[in-house]
Amino acid sequence: MTDQPSNTSSVKLGLAVAWPFFWIGVPAKIAFVLLLLAAGLHPWEGAGLAILLLLSIPIDIWAMGVSARTVFLERLRLHPPDSLGLTLWWQGALLNILYLPLAYVIEGYAKEGAKAVAASIMEIGVIKGLGVAERISIELTLWGSAATVVLIVLVLGWLFLFGWIVRRQASSARVEEASYQGLVRQWDLMRVPADQSLLLTVFTAAGVLLVILLWSLMPVTTPHPHEQYKKEAVKVEPPFKPAEALQKTEKLIAQAEVAVQALEEKAQEEAKVKAKGKAKGKDKGNEKAPGKGTAGANAQPAGGDAKAVSGQADQRAAQGAGGQKR
Repeated sequence: MTDQPSNTSSVKLGLAVAWPFFWIGVPAKIAFVLLLLAAGLHPWEGAGLAILLLLSIPIDIWAMGVSARTVFLERLRLHPPDSLGLTLWWQGALLNILYLPLAYVIEGYAKEGAKAVAASIMEIGVIKGLGVAERISIELTLWGSAATVVLIVLVLGWLFLFGWIVRRQASSARVEEASYQGLVRQWDLMRVPADQSLLLTVFTAAGVLLVILLWSLMPVTTPHPHEQYKKEAVKVEPPFKPAEALQKTEKLIAQAEVAVQALEEKAQEEAKVKAKGKAKGKDKGNEKAPGKGTAGANAQPAGGDAKAVSGQADQRAAQGAGGQKR
């Protein structure tokens, strides 16, 4: 079933051309992205982005021509002009230069405004009393939904403008009078090159050239850390084995039991040694008690002899004093 340009919306027409155009050119662009990364250039900023855009121009023109001619033949039943891909490419590039910066600014203001409104809503007493995780989810949903709606509207606006460009080219194209089978055959023949051997040779040579450029731009064939980036060696822990862990635990328990038994035996021996020491001390005390009585008995005669000697000395002194008086 075919569609007429007058009955097809601009958004639908723009999506029908832009969506296959994007996916046709992506594989080839990925090869250039890898080359830029190998050369040390970031493909999304600075010189890398400029080089990527320049290299993407012929790819985009070819992909736009394939996608637009397919839509014209299969859906609109129109004969595509010879320069359809180039015309749609430069008009779409002009649209992107004017529309995308404006859309970026609008999306930024929409996001900031949505965040401010969501922050004020989160200050409501009922919501403020919720947990941290719930508050984060609610706030993200509030401003994210609003920003997403604005982004969808901007994308639809771009599709509408691009579809309007495609509609202008369709209005100037002539109607294809062939049957549907004839259109399909024409579309198939359009995709098959006239000189297939030449295309295969060029395609193979381009692939070999890209591979040579990739390996020549690579600093080394094997990735390794930079010399200035010295990372400490991390010891990899061995995998946990339950059987070995159980055996080690049983050995530790057995060693602990042996150590406890040794301590108990040592404590018992020390207790026996202390008990024997106390018994010997009592026996020595009993032996010392009789010795003290004998010494006391011997001491008394010694005291009596001393008294006798002192008495004899007194008598002699008295006799001497009497003789002097006489």
